[in-house]
Amino acid sequence: MKLKGHVAFVTGAAQGIGKSIAEALAKEGADIIVSDINIELAKTTANEISGLGVRSIAVKTNVAEASDVAASVDQAVKEFGKIDILVNNAGITKDNLLIRMKDEDWDAVLSVNLRSMFLCTKAIAPLMMKNRWGRIVNIASIVGEMGNFGQANYSAAKAGAIGLTKTVARELASRGVTCNAIAPGFIDTAMTQKLSDDVKKRLSEQIPLTRLGTPEDIAKAVVFLCADADYITGQVINVNGGMYM
Repeated sequence: MKLKGHVAFVTGAAQGIGKSIAEALAKEGADIIVSDINIELAKTTANEISGLGVRSIAVKTNVAEASDVAASVDQAVKEFGKIDILVNNAGITKDNLLIRMKDEDWDAVLSVNLRSMFLCTKAIAPLMMKNRWGRIVNIASIVGEMGNFGQANYSAAKAGAIGLTKTVARELASRGVTCNAIAPGFIDTAMTQKLSDDVKKRLSEQIPLTRLGTPEDIAKAVVFLCADADYITGQVINVNGGMYM
């Protein structure tokens, strides 16, 4: 229970990697704000997390809209009085070749995957600075470091997340707030489960540990950065089975 007494705000936490992160933080004693645009699914996840013996609420948030983020943070503070941990996990994909990519698909991915990190961090960082303790973890991606065919928008957003992480780390360090990024490789989620067995086999062959990652692999790294990494900030933790070194 290394995080007992702390409050975590996790975006995109209703399902997938975000849900695993929220559950892992809860198992270490943190109270959880399940932030997601799908409020019904978020409520289900919050109820499940409450069963772990911590407090949890669901807040409906369009993380690309400043007013939505502000309202969600206000709701969380009214309920818990503070926010100690922010995990910027929410994200979408709209893949296509650069020359075929629609302007609106570029804008949507940059808004949900990068603008959201700016908005949530800007809204929550002052609370952490006041308490002189905070942990911010941004979920980046392996493609933000190495690029990926058909993902110009997603790769750019995740590369931007890494740059944002390093700047926030420098700006907030003197107030006891750390900011790090986790760059997952290919993770076994609903999105990758749609791939054919042949494609998944070829992906696995590119990974030295010969398997896709799990949401739990990412969640463990988040817990480490929040609970055991007092002297780590501004770093990108690669959780990719060795696919990119």
